[in-house]
Amino acid sequence: MHGLGRGQQWCRSICLGLSAAAALLLAACNNSPYPLGAAADNTLYNSFDERSPRYLDPIASYSNPESVYTYQIYEPLYAYHYLKRPYELVPKTAEKVVKPYYLDKDGKRLPDDAPAEQIAQSVYDIAIKKGIKYAPHPALATDAKGNYLYHKLSREQLGDKRSPWDFEVQGTREMVAEDYVYAIKRHATPRIEAPIYAIFSEYVLGLKDYGKRVREENAKLLKGLPESIRDKPFLDFRQWPLEGAQALDSHTLRVRIKGKYPQWQYWMAMTFISPLPWEADAFYAQAGMSENSLSLNQWPVGTGPFMMTEYVQDRRHVMKRNPNYRGDIYPCEGSEADRKAGLLDDCGKTMPFVDTIVSTIIKEKVPRKEMFKQGYLDVPEIERPEWGVDFQVDMDDSDEVKAAYQAKGFKFPLVTDINSWYLGFNWMDPVVGKGDTPEQQLKNRKLRQALSIAIDWEEGDGRIFRTKGGVAAHGPVPPGVFGSREGTAEGFNPVTHHLVNGEVVRRPIEDAKKLLAEAGYPDGRDAKTGRPLVLNYDYQRTTTPEIKAELDWMVKQFAKLGVQLEIRATDYNQFQDKVHKGKHQIFWWGWLADYPDAENFLFLLYGPNSKSKHEGENAANYENPEYDRLYRRLQSIDDGPEKQQVIDQMVRLVREDSPWAWGYWPYVGLAFQPWVYNGKPGIMIRDMARYYRVDAQQRAARQAEWNQPIWWPLLLLIAGAAAIVWTTRRSFRAREQATARGYVKPQTVA
Repeated sequence: MHGLGRGQQWCRSICLGLSAAAALLLAACNNSPYPLGAAADNTLYNSFDERSPRYLDPIASYSNPESVYTYQIYEPLYAYHYLKRPYELVPKTAEKVVKPYYLDKDGKRLPDDAPAEQIAQSVYDIAIKKGIKYAPHPALATDAKGNYLYHKLSREQLGDKRSPWDFEVQGTREMVAEDYVYAIKRHATPRIEAPIYAIFSEYVLGLKDYGKRVREENAKLLKGLPESIRDKPFLDFRQWPLEGAQALDSHTLRVRIKGKYPQWQYWMAMTFISPLPWEADAFYAQAGMSENSLSLNQWPVGTGPFMMTEYVQDRRHVMKRNPNYRGDIYPCEGSEADRKAGLLDDCGKTMPFVDTIVSTIIKEKVPRKEMFKQGYLDVPEIERPEWGVDFQVDMDDSDEVKAAYQAKGFKFPLVTDINSWYLGFNWMDPVVGKGDTPEQQLKNRKLRQALSIAIDWEEGDGRIFRTKGGVAAHGPVPPGVFGSREGTAEGFNPVTHHLVNGEVVRRPIEDAKKLLAEAGYPDGRDAKTGRPLVLNYDYQRTTTPEIKAELDWMVKQFAKLGVQLEIRATDYNQFQDKVHKGKHQIFWWGWLADYPDAENFLFLLYGPNSKSKHEGENAANYENPEYDRLYRRLQSIDDGPEKQQVIDQMVRLVREDSPWAWGYWPYVGLAFQPWVYNGKPGIMIRDMARYYRVDAQQRAARQAEWNQPIWWPLLLLIAGAAAIVWTTRRSFRAREQATARGYVKPQTVA
């Protein structure tokens, strides 16, 4: 067989090279951010826009970006019915939602309608479902004799392991009532921020004294150790009994509350009271764990439908189905509107429906929206309630966009619900806070009132905050809960608004300027020094193009009074650090209701719940003895005229003091692809991922349809390559023929 000539070999090499390049270009036509074939997997894809969650430890986690994970992994005793409105408590790990029984000061049982002043204790005896198991984890791994495999690790044995899945063996065990007792006790820990300890210690019998005991024992454990030590000896809460939390047997939990506190039932639907195995606490206390980022904050241990399987800091988090999860049933009760929306189609089916939840960081809104429109995000973000509002605004602004969204079948359910956005003043700040002397307190209050008038939330809602906005607020209690007077004739704030021809309108800017002068800042300048008043606005997100308009608008509101507003924008974790240290001045914050009761909003201004002083959720650090007294009274009152009267008194006080510029009540709207089913907005529903169902085949088909490659550049390249090959081959043939014509055969010598 004759070999190829050099020209033919060269041409063949070029052809092969061009073919390989074409194949690479064909592969590159797939613009999906996920591996090939991912669209066909039973996975829910969503995004997040800030750094990774700071706390996934259930006693510390209390922010919206964290509940995306905690409520899918941990299980409180109760939950809320997914479809029913008004919200209704339902059992989760408990056998049923129980009513407390009451005891007097002598321990004698009282009738259910006993006056609050006679009730010394409320007792909850809660039966726990049997057979519930924890997700696989090395903390629970044992040998054949029941000895824990990984509870006595040296730093060398731990090595470079950075995930529970780096350990060879993972174990499990049944969840028992004692795990709830352990979880309640852990709120007294001095080793991690526990934002609800201040509230719980007022109600759980003996928890305040228990906290003192734990601090003493912790000091003994740490004695002689360097203050900077990261891995501290195991603080075993099993050693010290707590009067207010006991396991009567393996599956009966008793919780004893001081006095009467009807809202306690709602706390039992939050991850603060989720079962936690002591083994997890002991496991993560070992040497080297913190250094290797092994803790409950990255790798939770729960009984819920999902478990964390991948944690890439500030980039990507993956939760997969817990193989030990018992499964629960999709609800069959709902409204007629739910039925029409297809929300009852999965009645009686076992959840969760998806196998995996993938969360990827996308820092700016525009690319997140584009990925959603391309079909690469099933929901833009699991927990945030404003995405549907954002897309609705797009549709209102453009008929073309509206037609495109409708053609793709996007779903944007929109409701009103119990949540708020507000601008707060730090009570510890010498300028906008309470003030040290009576004279300064009066001046500071007038400054806050002036600023509250100047910030025109009605205008902001209409033009600037459209993707978040709703209705301007007049106090701390939202519509939709008992005690709110928002939207009624008597429900407006007389400090910031007045009646004009029977209509509620914002007070004129002249009223604000008068108050500002009385505060000592005529025309925005210090009356004594003549210097301009400069205030700092602490904003908990990095400044992106879409946020700049909001910040510019806020600067203009202050400028109406001649006040300069300096923007101090940080990411959410840095902002949290600043607030915990009390270094903030004016700040923007929101609140999604923990439970459907006015107390859950009024506690945001309760003095002992100060964030900077007591690690609570009173981010303004507001303190008013009369308000605090009324709050304590409120907590023992059932819905009725007496409760309404107390709420009205509390609202009057905070309107006058103005620790917040009241902001607005946002709409709640979610965004879903057409292949995502069972999506219903609900502020109280935090474990929503278990209800979502994905049609992966439909997703794969739609992604291919919506992201068809543009072929003409590739065809042009192939045509050009063919021309080059043809020209090159022709040139070589011509040279070969010319060489052949000039070739002389050498003579043979005999």
